[in-house]
Amino acid sequence: MPTARIVVVEDDSAIRRGVVDVLRASGYEVIEAADGAKGLEEAVRVGVDLLLLDLLLPRRDGLDVLADVRKIRPTLPVIILTARGTEEDRVRGLKMGADDYVVKPFSARELLARVEAVLRRSVDRPAEVRSARLGRAVIDFQRREIRWPNQERLELSETETALLSFLAANKNRAVSREELLTRLWGIGPRGIETRTIDMHIARLRTKLKDPSGKRTPEAIVTVRAQGYMAGPELLPSHTQTAEARA
Repeated sequence: MPTARIVVVEDDSAIRRGVVDVLRASGYEVIEAADGAKGLEEAVRVGVDLLLLDLLLPRRDGLDVLADVRKIRPTLPVIILTARGTEEDRVRGLKMGADDYVVKPFSARELLARVEAVLRRSVDRPAEVRSARLGRAVIDFQRREIRWPNQERLELSETETALLSFLAANKNRAVSREELLTRLWGIGPRGIETRTIDMHIARLRTKLKDPSGKRTPEAIVTVRAQGYMAGPELLPSHTQTAEARA
């Protein structure tokens, strides 16, 4: 039975109720929102698997919501659900990163088929990282420590552990500061102070220097205008599927 968590953002209460009922009857966990601002807040939470997004919304337009979602949750699958049916609207939404487009009115069977198809082809969630290797160091995320060959151990804070393990789990892509703040601290997309991330990154880089003075591979790479990503020589050890439910 499907266990995905879906956010439905639709201002028409009758349509929203119908969509929510169909999804819940099919085994999905559903969160609903009646306006763009609330929809964005729900969509960027940890554990959301799919966003169904209307375009004509109060407080924030659907395309504005989509743009912010793509900054904060780049891999979150999005289906646009709207009465706007012109080719221009469809193309604009798809170019902005939507995965599919369903024009009202639609049948329950069509909606479910599209939801299942998008979930099947969406990017796999990263696996949970238990530990990682970086040069001579072993980083143990469960014990929150860095171990060196001479048995020297250096403690990591809870925040440093969460930050480094998240980058390791998403090793093949750059992660924006906004996404890190939202996913790890639960801070919304507005009024973000990104220097918080930069300070934690600086402390992590200092802690990951080899105490013997030998060259230490780069654990965290700064990607210009994009954010941070795990360095090529940071080698994570994965376990089960990862995105913890909020």
